[in-house]
Amino acid sequence: MKLYEGSRSLAGAVVTVDGRPLDPRLDLRRLSPAGFEWTYEGAGPQQLALALLADHLADDARALALHEAFMRDVVAELDNAWELSSADIDDALGRI
Repeated sequence: MKLYEGSRSLAGAVVTVDGRPLDPRLDLRRLSPAGFEWTYEGAGPQQLALALLADHLADDARALALHEAFMRDVVAELDNAWELSSADIDDALGRI
């Protein structure tokens, strides 16, 4: 099971998966050149949703298909500092 964590620092938003930086997956779709964001709906949260789903699902096409709904239902609702497990993401996908 993977653990995804997000926090803010002086350098900006930091997102890790199992302690390593999460790949923003700009190769799939460049939604936010400014990087990851959360707590609202927009380009930065969309990029985070896409990256989380692409990593978790290991299915780029499915991540692209689901990232907007996942952004609205999950990423836009995250606190400033957050944790999501693989089980949390699966539960959220079951509701989408």
